[in-house]
Amino acid sequence: MPNAWKRDKPTRLLSPKFLFLLFSSTLILIFIFLSSSRPSNPNYFALNNRLCFHAISPFDCFNSPQAHPVIASTVEGVRYPFLFSLSDFGTLPDKPHKNIVRILKGKPFRKPDISVTVQDILEKAKTEGRDGFFVDVGANVGMATFAASAMGFPVLAFEPIFENLQKICEGIFFNRVTNLVTLFEAAASDRLGNVTVHKLVGRLDNSAISATGAKLAFKSNEEVAIQVRTVPLDEVIPESERVLLLKIDVQGWEYHVLKGAIKLLSRKGSQAPYLIYEEDERLLEASNSTSKEIRDFLSSVGYNDCTKHGTDAHCTKKDVR
Repeated sequence: MPNAWKRDKPTRLLSPKFLFLLFSSTLILIFIFLSSSRPSNPNYFALNNRLCFHAISPFDCFNSPQAHPVIASTVEGVRYPFLFSLSDFGTLPDKPHKNIVRILKGKPFRKPDISVTVQDILEKAKTEGRDGFFVDVGANVGMATFAASAMGFPVLAFEPIFENLQKICEGIFFNRVTNLVTLFEAAASDRLGNVTVHKLVGRLDNSAISATGAKLAFKSNEEVAIQVRTVPLDEVIPESERVLLLKIDVQGWEYHVLKGAIKLLSRKGSQAPYLIYEEDERLLEASNSTSKEIRDFLSSVGYNDCTKHGTDAHCTKKDVR
């Protein structure tokens, strides 16, 4: 049987076909490794690439230094549960923050009133089949932002204090809402530029443009002045996007925020957002403003239906039939 045995042909390890397969496989492995080695940045692909921002870039949570320690928990008694992370721990161990005390007692965080209000308003929009953004100006550590994103609503959040931004970033990861929340390191105002913000050491939830306004609630704290970026809402929010709810809590700077959103507020009828803003006369006067000045401005753009809820004002427009 002369053909029963044949010498095997030598393998051509460097053949063009082999090199092509090796190169392709290597590229695939590198891609898989890079994709799995770091999580996606929540703001690089904000809102499924739905928006394109020109006036200001979103805050980069992934590349921000991680604050520590982290004290976070769920919130009690809200229809759509969420978590947030504390930035103010109180004076330890003498007077710890009330939510730290609650954790030690096995209780969730106390529900913030603004969280309940935001969910109630957005729930009504949801039942009516209306979709759109929630805009959170003066987001602090995200109590309103996460109340909205827990319901599935996209959020644009503005916060100038870096330590608070870190806490919002933690909440974005804790609540798994990287695809819903876009965060901006800025104070909303009526012009692009910079402004001095006064924050109180240990009281990051009480910063203000006015040094007097910052100290109204906590006079004994040390006050620190920092420069932050300002941006008008009209420079960030596209005219094509609907805003269901605009919440503003900026310790007396409300008038300037509203003036920087004149295009948004001038939208007709139900296309204009439901508006919540803090109307504290002491804080407004500290920033050379008044509640009457704000009401007159809102009336000029069609907000004639405003009611007072504690220190907040709620304003809406009626549909033009």
